[in-house]
Parts: sequence; structure tokens; C-alpha cells
Amino acid sequence: MITVSENEQPWGRVDENRTVYVREGDTEREVGQFPDGTPEEALAYFERKYTDLAGQVTLLEARIARGVAGGEAGEAVLHLQQALVEPAAVGDLAALRARVEKLTGKAGELTEKQKAEREAARAEAVAKREAIIAEAEALAAQPETSIRWKDTGEAFERLFHEWQEAQRHGAGVPKSQADALWKRFRTARQTFDTARRAHFARMDANNKEVKQAKERLIAQAEALAPRGVEGIPAYRHLLDEWKTAGRANRRLDDQLWARFKAAGDALYAAKAAEAALQDEEYGENLKAKEALLAEAEPLLREQDRVAARKRLTALQLKWDEIGRVPRDSLRDIEGRLRRIEDHVKSLEDEHWRATNPETKARSEGLRGQLEASIAELTAEIAAASDAKAKAAAEEKLATQQSWLAALGD
Repeated sequence: MITVSENEQPWGRVDENRTVYVREGDTEREVGQFPDGTPEEALAYFERKYTDLAGQVTLLEARIARGVAGGEAGEAVLHLQQALVEPAAVGDLAALRARVEKLTGKAGELTEKQKAEREAARAEAVAKREAIIAEAEALAAQPETSIRWKDTGEAFERLFHEWQEAQRHGAGVPKSQADALWKRFRTARQTFDTARRAHFARMDANNKEVKQAKERLIAQAEALAPRGVEGIPAYRHLLDEWKTAGRANRRLDDQLWARFKAAGDALYAAKAAEAALQDEEYGENLKAKEALLAEAEPLLREQDRVAARKRLTALQLKWDEIGRVPRDSLRDIEGRLRRIEDHVKSLEDEHWRATNPETKARSEGLRGQLEASIAELTAEIAAASDAKAKAAAEEKLATQQSWLAALGD
């Protein structure tokens, strides 16, 4: 049995040639020489080698326990296993090998767990990009008539920023898959950009065409200014053309319309000035017609149709002789005259209804029929024995008597 001397310790020894041995069970193995130094220094050197190995094992144990060893955990365990086959170190190598052996299973479990986490993170990253692509493709597929260009452009900028963030901070995606996803997003964005360029190119062309057409109409409208009121019919015709000339962008169209309207405003201002002058001239006519109406409005209480017609005819002749009144007063003054005319007409209509021979003949014929029917009903009631039949006849008699009374004498 091996005994321990001053140049030995439980896990190794040094011989007279400064050769160091390590004990493993009942055997020992040469681990190296340390010619420059004392036996104690020689043993200490190889003990430090053991301490380094033990430190690596302890560190790996801690990392695996915290779950931060990463995908290299298995490689680290294998490396330590290889390093502990015949290490140039003095210490309890068997204990270190046992600790490393335990780490083999734990490293495998950690590797599988981290692999699953990586796959989940990769799936989440792909799903995030798929969601971005789906929104981009939906934006690109909009009918051109419903696209809000500014809002959609801003939406694509936001989606591109989200894509970049997903690349920087999301899990890695296999290159072939990432390239395919990027191609779909890029295609959607290019589709929108192409449509936007085409849209604004058409808009620019339309703006140019509309501007030319409306500037021509503006020039014609401005040329009407010397004609004053007489130019209004021609301006209205130009306005009809304006409505069919199409629209440019809002800002340009508003500028063009302001110029065209200013030309029309000049014509209508002349018309307003002329109307104001006429209204001033017609003011005396208004006073005369108001005085005439004050004299004629008692006709509203007149019941003699002949007298009423005579006075109304005289009124109408004077009315026409007076002439026109200001436009602002026309509706009111004409309305007052119409009330008088309507009253006289109602008197004549009532007289016609009362004296119309045809109406009178119909009335007399109906009277005779009613009188005969009343006589029959009176006799029927006198002879009736059935109470129910008598009551029905009396009701019918009352109705016919009311009709006869309505005909009058």
C-alpha cells in the first residue's frame, strides 16, 4: 500500500527527480515534471491545474442550473469530459468526472428546452412578419378609387419600420424563409408605389388639362366685363361649360374658381346697381299701388258680384297704368291684389252655381224623386206592423228629408 510522505498528499506525490504523479484509485499516473523548484512547489503547480478544472466544472454547473449555458452546453460538457481523461493535474479527478457525468443529462435537457424556445421564438418572428405582410398586401389590393394615398403611404412606412424592428430584435429566421417573406412584403410595397406614381401622374395630367380649359373660360368671362348686365347670359353659358370642364386638385381648382367668380361678380354687381336704380325709380309706383289697394281692399267685404266686378275692373286698369314696382315688394303687393281678385271670382262662381240651368234642372229632378220617396215611406210607416221594419223606414225617411231640406226652396 502507498504511504504518504512529506513529498506526497492524498491525491499525488513528487519523486527525487521532481516528477509528479497523481493517484487514481489504487494506481498512479505521471502528470509531468517540475525541475525548477521545490517538491512542494511542484505539487502546488499541478494542484492549481486541478483547481482550474474544478472551477470550469463549477461554472458550467451554475450556468446549466440558471439555464444560460446556451446551445454550447453539450459541447462544454464534452470538452470537460475529454479534458478529464488524463489531465495533468493532481486532485480528486474521479469526483470531477462524476460531476461532469451528471451534467451530461442536464445539458441535454437544457439544449432541448432552449431548442424548443428558439423554435417558438422563430415561429413568433415568422408570425409577426406574416401579419405585417398580410396588412401590406391588403393595402396594396385596395381599389384605386378607395385608396387614401397619404394615409396608405404612412401605413406602409409604419409597416416597414415594424419589419426593421422585427429583424433587429426578433428571433432569427432561416435565410431562405426570411428572403421569401421579404419578397412578399417588398412586392406589396412596390405595387402600392407603382399605383401611387401612376395615380399622381394622371392627376398632374388632369390638372394641366383642366387648368387650360378653365383658364380659357376665365379669359372669356373677364372679356365680358365691358358688356355689363348684357354679358350675364353669356356668363351663364360659360358657367355651364365650367361645370363640365372637370376638377383639378382642390387648391388649384379653388384658385381658378376665385378668378372665374370674380369675373361673374363684376357682371352681377352691374346688374345689382341697375336693379337698385330701377327700384329707386319704381318707388313712386309702389306708393301709388299701395294707395290704390287701400281704396280697393273694402271689396273683400262686398257681396254684390256685379258691383264688385265693376270696381275690380277699374282697379286693374289703374294698376296696369301705374307700372312696375321694386322687386323686393313685388310678391307682397301682387299678393294683396290677388286676394281681391279671388274674392270677386268666388262671388261669380257662387252665382253661376246657383243659376246654372243644367244644375237647376238636376236639382229639380232630384227634388221630385225625394218628395215621391218621402210620401211612399210615410205611407209605409203608417201601415207597418213590424217594429223593426218601421224603425228602418223611419231612419230612411229622416235621411231623405234632410236631403230635401239641403236642396232648399
